[in-house]
Amino acid sequence: MMNQYETVFILTPVLSDEQAKETVEKFVNLLKKNGAEIINEENWGLKKMAYAIDKKSTGFYNLVEFKAEPNVINTLETGYRRDEKVIRFMTVKLDKYAAQYAEKRRNKLSNKEA
Repeated sequence: MMNQYETVFILTPVLSDEQAKETVEKFVNLLKKNGAEIINEENWGLKKMAYAIDKKSTGFYNLVEFKAEPNVINTLETGYRRDEKVIRFMTVKLDKYAAQYAEKRRNKLSNKEA
């Protein structure tokens, strides 16, 4: 059974834009390779963090929404832990209400861009 998930990860600020994009692509491809269906991808850009992590006060924030089997999460989070470019990550399983909210948010964002 496929569940809907949302993962947010912060990349170290010392990366170039190109390196950050490559790293995000790497994780998206990891998900696809393990049978996940990517619903939405958002790059929130370089943002100031609430507190310093490894003496860094900013980071590249990224969000990926996807549907996948529960065992894919372990593979994804192992990938995050092995990559020194990732300084924080969090993956959350969305219940039906959170999934509806995420869809509304996506629609609102796409309407603003249009």
